[in-house]
Amino acid sequence: MKAVVFNLGCKVNYYESNVLKESLRQKGYDVYDELVFADIYVLNTCAVTAEAERKSRQAISRCRAFNPAAKIFVCGCASQNNPENFHKDNVIFVTGSAQKNSILDRLEDTEYSGEVKTLPTVCESSFLPRADRTRAFVKIQDGCDSFCSYCIIPYLRGRSRSRNADEIVSEIERLSATSKEIVLTGINIMSYGADTGTGLTELIRRLKDIDCRIRIGSFYAEGISEELLDALFSLKKFCPHFHLSLQSGDDEVLKAMNRKYTSACYEQKVKLIRSYDPNACVATDVITGFPTERQENHIRSVEFIKRVGFSDIHVFPFSPRVGTKAAKLPSLPSEIVKQRRNELLDLKKSLHKVFLKNNVWIKHEVLIEAKQGDYFVGYSRNYVKIYTDRNGEIINCVPTAQYKDGLKEDIKQ
Repeated sequence: MKAVVFNLGCKVNYYESNVLKESLRQKGYDVYDELVFADIYVLNTCAVTAEAERKSRQAISRCRAFNPAAKIFVCGCASQNNPENFHKDNVIFVTGSAQKNSILDRLEDTEYSGEVKTLPTVCESSFLPRADRTRAFVKIQDGCDSFCSYCIIPYLRGRSRSRNADEIVSEIERLSATSKEIVLTGINIMSYGADTGTGLTELIRRLKDIDCRIRIGSFYAEGISEELLDALFSLKKFCPHFHLSLQSGDDEVLKAMNRKYTSACYEQKVKLIRSYDPNACVATDVITGFPTERQENHIRSVEFIKRVGFSDIHVFPFSPRVGTKAAKLPSLPSEIVKQRRNELLDLKKSLHKVFLKNNVWIKHEVLIEAKQGDYFVGYSRNYVKIYTDRNGEIINCVPTAQYKDGLKEDIKQ
């Protein structure tokens, strides 16, 4: 029997999908993560934007195209938000963001049923028996208390709740024996421990003897502190890569978004990171075309982004989500949003080139992950994509030039 667990969305979803895949393997299934012919399909959906929810719905038709007779099971944020949208042909069971493993009890069902469970107030226990040899994602936290005015995720994932620290450390110790890199992930990992009294800094300190690369997932800038950075940079193989969600570099827009920091506070946190490592990767997310964003707000945001000098930017046009405060505001004309998005995408390219230039002729430890054409490809600790002639699990190299979306090392020349 073949099963596909198809993941849409964030790294937390990715972790939860991996747990489902391993559970299916233990039941004797051959499991895949890409859409291929299979007997059952499990769709782990996303609803962070309207486009993500649309793609989640479309995935049902894509599954049916491979095998019209297959059973389809749906879980995740999109089905938590609108479960009725997933009651279609061949869908056997629909649940939401909580207790996704309940799908495993429905594999023999032949008729449709749905059970979107109440969101929990404590973090569900989870267990990842094994992980990819290259990189393992470990969920440390779920939910969010921030309630940004544009974001629907707190309503679909619930309030912030932290996973048991002993459970996390035990899982990381086990996975580090086979995986070369571990990424700590969550919906809002800055809030880890706020509900248990065990903070993120304390958790990081407990990982000081872990002998594999450790990277942290997307983070809120206001959670950066000297204590946390001391703990991170004291790890044996910390990856200095910080993805700090910004959303706007203008204080008026930040306030309308219900973000809990000012641009000056954010910039101070970036300077603190660079005082530990001037070459650390500092990437971010930016929402363009927020309903209250006037042209002068956009200009100030662009100037802020230039001044900070991000290593990379993920640019998203504003997506109104029903149920949020921002969805009640009149949207900007689409042509204005498109123009601002294109301007930010051009800025993204220019800033990334500067970051790459600053990493030429510097020794990097590279985790090789794939072969692309004539080169082996991997990522440095500070998340520079490296192309090299040499193969291996982890190699040290000195790139000599920019190449495609990264840097290359040519030892044959």
